[in-house]
Amino acid sequence: MRKAPVHKIMASALGITLLAAPLAACGKADNTADKGPSNTAASVNKEGMPIVAEPVTLTMMAPDSGEAKWDTMPVIQEMQKLTNIKLTFQNSPIDSFETKKNLVFASGTLPDIFYAADLKPAEQVTYGSQGTLLPLEKYIDEGYAPNLKKILDANPQIRKNITTPDGHIYALPNIDITAVWYMSPMWYNGKFLKALHVTELPKTTDEFYSYLKRVKTEDPNGNGKADEIPLTSTKLDDIRMFMFGFWGMYDEVIYNDKDGKVHYSPQEEGYKGYLTFLNKLWSENLLDHEIFSQTSDQKKAKGKKNEVAVFNDYYPYFTLGGEPSRDNPIMQPLKSEIPGTPVYGKHPGQSANGVFALSKTNKNPEASMRWVDYLYGYDGATLFSQGPENTLWKYKDKATHTKEWLPVPGGGDREEYRGKLTPNFGILTPGINDPEVTKGLKSDFDAFIDEENAKKLTPYAKIGFPNVFLTPDEQSQVTAMLSDLNTYVTQMEAKFVTGQESLSNWDKYAAQLKKMGSDKIVKIYQAAYDRWNSAEKK
Repeated sequence: MRKAPVHKIMASALGITLLAAPLAACGKADNTADKGPSNTAASVNKEGMPIVAEPVTLTMMAPDSGEAKWDTMPVIQEMQKLTNIKLTFQNSPIDSFETKKNLVFASGTLPDIFYAADLKPAEQVTYGSQGTLLPLEKYIDEGYAPNLKKILDANPQIRKNITTPDGHIYALPNIDITAVWYMSPMWYNGKFLKALHVTELPKTTDEFYSYLKRVKTEDPNGNGKADEIPLTSTKLDDIRMFMFGFWGMYDEVIYNDKDGKVHYSPQEEGYKGYLTFLNKLWSENLLDHEIFSQTSDQKKAKGKKNEVAVFNDYYPYFTLGGEPSRDNPIMQPLKSEIPGTPVYGKHPGQSANGVFALSKTNKNPEASMRWVDYLYGYDGATLFSQGPENTLWKYKDKATHTKEWLPVPGGGDREEYRGKLTPNFGILTPGINDPEVTKGLKSDFDAFIDEENAKKLTPYAKIGFPNVFLTPDEQSQVTAMLSDLNTYVTQMEAKFVTGQESLSNWDKYAAQLKKMGSDKIVKIYQAAYDRWNSAEKK
């Protein structure tokens, strides 16, 4: 079963803005009148259910997609019955959650649990070192998170990736070891391929250029108008990561090569090749001239009018309309003039940002860890992902975990209905993406995506950079330098692509990057990478 598209969460370890004004009201639970179970420390069972013999109440802060109140959701109600833990919720809409989270940290009036809270590496280091967030490794190693410990023992790099420089784990990740996409890929409009009798997709940047030229001149949408848009984008943000791999770069900012050398992408020779190619497309009107002004919705509108040949989206029918099908293939990564290409920046197998943490006010950390650990096992992952058994699905063969769909109660959209059952809808949450959860539920389109990934992306895939943590001093330096560098690079990218700045001025641009600290950033991340690497060898 496909997940609802998750709001894009930037995985960079950039700085955070703390709002100093206290707002004590933000710390109050929605149900302040609750006189129910005690929230004092309880005796915790390390195995089986319930987690606690005597009921306890915990407060949880989380973003909310707005489908239903969390305390009415069957998944939450089922968890309360299973665990004997009642949750009261401090929810806010996804779009305003980041602001509310910062206000809560500034106020000091904290929830017991942060759920799906998108805790950036800098936040984990800052609030962990301040004592605002509790270290979690003790509870993992002392038997309160057996499912998670099993995963970490089998994948030691994940444990390294979530351990801060002071040796503590302050937040847990979303784990998806099977993931391929770091960001959504690029797709071909299958109708255009068919109209142009293309039976083999381009494999080099030269072949791709030739294909885009054909789109521009051969009227593949068949309406007699020159309205085809060979390649479209939104500010290049959606295609940059994928296209960087054509010129040997694994990430938009920082990546390490096979020899462990760290690179800052915007000053690499490959980046110059990327800019040169896009400038060529722009000058020949093969790249949408509205890319720097249009919204994502405006881009999709062009797709639905069958004007677009190549584009980015989570799934192709999100842009082109219609139903999921095998008609629109993933783009084959392209070989360029850079040796060793193409490459593909693979998903690291976990979220870089933390999605579960406990605050210092939590009097029941052991119980809280056992609660979240359920989500890192098959039963909990199934419950939170698919909803309770016999609502949207049932077992076809429970022994093999094979399931089948049930009709949506009352009809309507399956995903929308799922959003009323579980909080894990439209947000990145703690837990593991276990293929066993969707056994028997995958559609033909899901199988198509798996086949495309295996054939086109996995052979070139490599994790671009591990989830390293910086020390507070390093973080402070990097945050300041990248703030200015990111602005400069974005401005210059647009100028180089559109021809407002000649690529003959590349050396001047590269010198300015160094002046602004690009080499120092490489040095800091190289030191962080070497620390991470040495931890692996201990």
